Amino acid sequence: MGLFDRLVAGFLPVVPKPLVRMVSARYIAGDKLDRAVEVVKKLNLSGALSTLDVLGEHVDRLDDAKATAGAYRRALEEIDAKKLDCNVSVKLTALGLKLDKEFCLETTEALVREAARLKNFVRIDMEDSSCTTDTLDLYRKLRARGHDNVGVVLQAYLRRTAEDVESLLDLSPNVRLCKGIYVEARRIAFQDGAIVNRSFVTLLDRLVDGGAYVGVATHDERLVFEAERIVRKRKLLRSRYEFQMLLGVERGLRDIVMASGHRMRIYVPFGAAWYEYSVRRLKENPAIAGHVVRSLFARR
Repeated sequence: MGLFDRLVAGFLPVVPKPLVRMVSARYIAGDKLDRAVEVVKKLNLSGALSTLDVLGEHVDRLDDAKATAGAYRRALEEIDAKKLDCNVSVKLTALGLKLDKEFCLETTEALVREAARLKNFVRIDMEDSSCTTDTLDLYRKLRARGHDNVGVVLQAYLRRTAEDVESLLDLSPNVRLCKGIYVEARRIAFQDGAIVNRSFVTLLDRLVDGGAYVGVATHDERLVFEAERIVRKRKLLRSRYEFQMLLGVERGLRDIVMASGHRMRIYVPFGAAWYEYSVRRLKENPAIAGHVVRSLFARR
């Protein structure tokens, strides 16, 4: 990461919203569902699967959590109506996890039931480490209640994740495996990028061997290489795994992976909270901020 990237990311909070929108437009499908649906349609036509993510987290009122759940219900209905190859991803703090765990469980279960009715799937996203235990507990409760159309996310940089994998394998889980992007203390998360990558590969190996369905979520070509090696070595069927990337990130690598015959799912974030999401994501990944700004200047 260069000095320019860090400077761009550091100045984001004082950058006018229109400029932030220009910078982030490549990575966010607008603030309305209809725009996000159009993006998903184009991705489906290109051969990619999709996931819709209604932006927002850490609500302060249960009414806001109810509104978020309503937005997801509308998304599921639109996916069904338009016959899109797309599911949804939810953040539990946006559904009241920090306010009322029982309310969050019931609200999430209602969404999972609605998704099942529409023959769809709900991915429970993973947030910072203060949410990890509660998120996995809620996932286990949903599975214990007989819901199979629900998955979870594990982060390779957390020191606890190897144990979490072992605790989940009896469920034959559907897992999105990613590096992890939240800033965490050293006692909680590996700080060295090479170690995080080794953890990612080790966890992927174990998940595959344990019978899990894995969404390999990475934009790191080194990890794509390792994942393809594991797929070949295990002779995995396409029904056992998929690759996953964020909208607008590493499109060249995305096309290479798809051309190699792998399934690819693109996460499509949208919603009224686009600004807060943009600032956080670009600050967390300064290289993206710098890359986009360079692209804007190059086009001009």
